[in-house]
Amino acid sequence: MKILVCISHVPDTTSKINFTDGDTRFDTNGVQFVINPNDEFGLTRAMWFKEKQGASITVVNVGGPETEPTLRKALAIGADEAIRVNTEPTDGFFVAKQLAKIVADGGFDLIIAGRESIDYNGGMVPGMLATLVNANFVNTCIGLEINDNDVTAIREIDGGKETLKTSLPLVIGGQKGLVEESDLRIPNMRGIMMARQKKLTVAEPVEATKETTAVKFENPAPKGAVKLVSPDNLDELVSLLHNEAKVI
Repeated sequence: MKILVCISHVPDTTSKINFTDGDTRFDTNGVQFVINPNDEFGLTRAMWFKEKQGASITVVNVGGPETEPTLRKALAIGADEAIRVNTEPTDGFFVAKQLAKIVADGGFDLIIAGRESIDYNGGMVPGMLATLVNANFVNTCIGLEINDNDVTAIREIDGGKETLKTSLPLVIGGQKGLVEESDLRIPNMRGIMMARQKKLTVAEPVEATKETTAVKFENPAPKGAVKLVSPDNLDELVSLLHNEAKVI
């Protein structure tokens, strides 16, 4: 089984976010980047298929040279090879078109993407990719078992879970629950050394229309001042809630 794991290069959630060019572009200065958490769950599940069923794993990212350390980390975790599509990932449909070309050229059976990236939270790419490559699709996937060509997938739905039967080729939008957080892997020294020798291919992008454009970004409003009320002064608390907060 050939598995392609789509990797987004996203800011660490602890990074301070700023914008430049009149709040039209994300400022990457001083920002630490990591593997998108939803993709990391998917990569860990792919490693299970590699170890139990002998699957091969290719990781792919759409981005510039600055994303290669993130791909190298995926290789250190255990992926066999990596592909970087040499273009800026500015639009969900544009990214899906790039990934579709990689899938078509590679003949992959299972494509694992994150449900969404934690930077733009678009949640568009996995579904678009499945349509472009004519594959089955399961989103918000939290469980995946494969026996030959038969697939049992569990996805999260409002108020519960749904178990689906499908077949390969398959695209999933994975998320937390696909593996446990305790199963996520930290590259060891041997993995890091081996990653340096693994193949990282740079592919040129295909022509594709960019269907959306980010017009402007805006930081959340700063938190307001906090008033502390003594637990012994309930009358003041009630007065503030009634007259200032106006919630009672």
